[in-house]
Parts: sequence; C-alpha cells; structure tokens
Amino acid sequence: MARVRLSVAERREELLRAAVEQIEARGVAAVRIADVASTLGVSNALVLYHFSTKEKLVAAAFTHAAEDDLAHLRKLLGRRTTALRRLRAAVRWYAPTGQAKGWRLWIEGWAAALREPALHEVTRDLDQQWKAAITEVIAEGVAGGEFACPDPAGAALRLTALLDGLAVQMTSYEGAVPRVRALEWVDDALARELGVAREALTAPER
Repeated sequence: MARVRLSVAERREELLRAAVEQIEARGVAAVRIADVASTLGVSNALVLYHFSTKEKLVAAAFTHAAEDDLAHLRKLLGRRTTALRRLRAAVRWYAPTGQAKGWRLWIEGWAAALREPALHEVTRDLDQQWKAAITEVIAEGVAGGEFACPDPAGAALRLTALLDGLAVQMTSYEGAVPRVRALEWVDDALARELGVAREALTAPER
C-alpha cells in the first residue's frame, strides 16, 4: 500500500515523534538514524535530508517534546481560576506521577546535554521557561492577595528542584518513593512556599 505523501512540515513532525519514541526506548547514546527510519518505513536518507545529522535530529526531537509540554503548562496556568488552583494543577501535572512527557526522556536529555551543546541549549531553555511561567503565576497570586511569597523566582526554583529530584528517584529506582507520598510532598512544598495551609490547596472556590 502506497504511503500518503506528506508536506515537509508533516514529515518533520512524523520524524520527530518517532525520534522521541526511540530515544525513550533506547536512550540518546544508543538511538540511530536507522531506528527512526525503520519505525516509519522510510530510508535513512530521508531522515538525513530533514536533519542532516543524528545530533540535530536528537536536539530537534527534544525541542519538539519541550514545546508540547510547555504548551500544556501554559494551558493549565491560563485557566480562569485562582492562581493557587492553577499552580497546584501545574505542579501535580509536572510531577513524576503526572502526565508530563516520559521522565525517562528528560533524564536521558539531561545526561546527554553534559556532552552535547545543542541539547544543552534545549534543556536549559525548557528549564528557564518552566521556572518563568511558575514565577509569573506566583507573582500574580501575591499581587492579588491570595497568598504571601517574598521570592517568587526562588520558590519556582525550589519547586522545580523538588519535582526533578523526585522524578530521578522514581524513574531510576522503582518503588523508591510511593506515588501517593510523592504527591503529598509536592503539596506540602507548594503550601510552604506560598505560606498557606495545605488544606487551602483543595478548598472549594468561593
């Protein structure tokens, strides 16, 4: 059966999704152009036509995954509800018990970024955008009198550090931290950073 002819943008999207899947399955070091091509039933030459090297393909794949995650983060933070509710929804989604992109992918990315400058730029940009988005909503909540936080940027960094650390533990060592306990720690940390009682995180809106 003949393959449907795709536009350049559609073909790149297809290749990037396949690359993300292969990186999650095999790791950055082990994945090959041939693995991505084989998944889609296309030639190595076609993959190289769009990305020229494995390094560029990997960097583009992580950028693609990051854009998906950031788009969902902005959607959560843009909801028409309190800053407190938006923040809790965002950190619970990002937490290793949530539905953010497979944490194995990002742990692979962090490790490879130590040696790959292009990938380092991608992961650093994702980290900065995540922190900036959280910082903005914390500052909004402070300005609106919902809670008190003298250092929104510091709070965003500490929350991110906790979430990333939990992700490494729970992805690398199965059973190291029960999922329910991890979410409890996340709620505790968020309440502490915002100076509210933990019960306030789940209180109904007035």
